[in-house]
Amino acid sequence: MKAFSKDFRKKKMTGTGFLLLITISLFVIMYIGGMIVFADKGFAKPQMFLNLFVSNAGLLVIACGLTIVMITGGIDISVGSVTALVCMVVADLMENKGMSAYVAVLAALVIGLLFGIVQGFLISYLEIQPFIVTLAGMFFGRGMTAIVSTDMISIKNEVFLSWANFRFYMPFGSVNKKGNFIPAYIPPTVIIAVVVVIIIAILLKYRKFGRKLYAIGGNRQSALMMGLDVKKTIFKAYVLDGFLAGLGGLLFCLNSCAGFVEQAKGLEMDAISSAVIGGTLLSGGVGTPVGSLFGVLIKGTISSLITTQGSLSSWWVRIVLSALLCFFIVLQSVISSAKKKK
Repeated sequence: MKAFSKDFRKKKMTGTGFLLLITISLFVIMYIGGMIVFADKGFAKPQMFLNLFVSNAGLLVIACGLTIVMITGGIDISVGSVTALVCMVVADLMENKGMSAYVAVLAALVIGLLFGIVQGFLISYLEIQPFIVTLAGMFFGRGMTAIVSTDMISIKNEVFLSWANFRFYMPFGSVNKKGNFIPAYIPPTVIIAVVVVIIIAILLKYRKFGRKLYAIGGNRQSALMMGLDVKKTIFKAYVLDGFLAGLGGLLFCLNSCAGFVEQAKGLEMDAISSAVIGGTLLSGGVGTPVGSLFGVLIKGTISSLITTQGSLSSWWVRIVLSALLCFFIVLQSVISSAKKKK
């Protein structure tokens, strides 16, 4: 049994390493290409690179949650609506209800946990298809966002704005046209997102919970024969995914400092595509948060390239991202077929 488990993990990590190598190589090529083509527009400046993290800190945390459930062979398409609901509730509590920023933060995390608990129970113990459950969650979250308020609520809470505007300045940076040194910076949201990636990476690679997730995603029947509590593990995966969706929504809110009904529309597709481009198999059993990190960076790089170019529509971000998604899905299929033949 132990030999089977060891061999199983070895094969999965080999597949993960290959997909991750392709993702990292693609990111490096894209970014270096941008530095060469748009050098005169500041693409090579350190702050431009750090902005990939600044703009996508919330998405990175949410993508880590998607990675966890996708490793089990599941999916969660409600995270965009959860993010919108979190932003709206946080804004409403502080601006209309007079609550403190600390209460709003707690509410954001509780919302994510509740979504994770309810959806996790329906998927794991009642064995309802993840797509159906999270589709219902997506509609419910977006509907509840409109119930809270149909108007845009701008956050003016001083404590919350102080968090959003805080900067950690780096010892490196760039020199402007006047010859003044401008240090690069990152906000606290980036620190939180990177810490989440590290924690989830350790959890998946070195803890029993992570090994259980890979075993269940690789072959659920074999996992049952090994004596794993499949239902409990999947439930925990969705609870953790819900918590990360709430945390990611909070980071998203710290970046936008507002709440409105149409906020984070399509974010679930960005998170799923980032995870897939990062090497997470849709069929389960393979994936890492580090891969999802580079998937998010690729998405951010595409957006930065198109914005810097200036003449292309912002919809080209979706078009290029969908093309990459199709490429990686086909690549995953080829790899899976090759493994089956061996």
